[in-house]
Amino acid sequence: MTGKMPMIQPVILSGGSGTRLWPLSTSSCPKQFLSLTSASSMIAETVQRAKGEGYAEPIVVTGTNQIDLLRGALASERFTLLAEPAARNTAPAIALAAQHAVETDGAQLLLVMPSDHLIADLAAFREAIDAGKPLAEDGWLVTFGIEPDRPETGYGYIEAGDGISGRGRAAAAFHEKPDPATAERYLQAGGFYWNAGIFLMRADRYLEELSQHEPAIFRAVAAAYRKGALGAEAYVPEASEFRRSPSQSIDYAVMERTERKAVIPVNMGWSDIGSFEALHAVLPRDERGNVVVGDVVAEDCSDGLFWSTGPLVTAAGLQDLVVVATPEAVAVVPRSRSQDVKLIVERLRADGRSQL
Repeated sequence: MTGKMPMIQPVILSGGSGTRLWPLSTSSCPKQFLSLTSASSMIAETVQRAKGEGYAEPIVVTGTNQIDLLRGALASERFTLLAEPAARNTAPAIALAAQHAVETDGAQLLLVMPSDHLIADLAAFREAIDAGKPLAEDGWLVTFGIEPDRPETGYGYIEAGDGISGRGRAAAAFHEKPDPATAERYLQAGGFYWNAGIFLMRADRYLEELSQHEPAIFRAVAAAYRKGALGAEAYVPEASEFRRSPSQSIDYAVMERTERKAVIPVNMGWSDIGSFEALHAVLPRDERGNVVVGDVVAEDCSDGLFWSTGPLVTAAGLQDLVVVATPEAVAVVPRSRSQDVKLIVERLRADGRSQL
């Protein structure tokens, strides 16, 4: 392609429920609507980092059950809201935004971002986007790989191949969350990056790849968008057509299959805030290594996370522990096993507990 560089169209995916941060994050107020790392909600921070010259007003894709929450969280922002009538994972959600974008300009660059991640170094983020723009304009599907600083087992990895141009490298392979030995091998070998789930690509190219590799998703979303309706709050695709779409992530549906995938390595202070352990790592800590938020008294405790949005929480003599209290529930778990909160959530869901 030649001529003027197209505008970047932010696409913010806001359908998640953030169950690994229960009971702070619940189905009635998921993680992206919480103020966890600053005074702003995580989705508001996501909108702010993709504003300015060269950036269009964002498209936000969410579920119909989150429309009111989203309108409240972004009351001061201008954006286009696309509301999915059913959860179908990231490949259909991005296809919905791409269908909307091609109505204006099929060559528009989509910057796809989760709504609930932390990026501490905005300048590094913008520099990585700028590095990926020429590749995306040329038809590459660009992802951003976080330079690892530890053998992390909680993230998927992108294996980088040969250089393409500038900072861009071919994305040789995507790897599932590794075991500790494999994660250590990735770290020592170099060229393996955490998969942050952030993408830059032309809307028409994404739809082209999707139609080739997952035609059922492409057809269902295209039909649902075509038959959808603009309501007072959002554009809602036709429900029965949308539900025909298989549920699939963009990684499985497109990125692992396309021959034109690239990765831009970047170190930008990224975290998915995917557990209380991750939250402890990014928040200010006292002289004993504790994160303390809310009405908490902690005596002779170290390296813990104590958070209350409800009752007074008191603790003494505890180490490496997570204690989270809300008006509805209390969760206690070793910090090293904070991912196991999802097991609690599964049990509560099976029991039909309202605290979810």
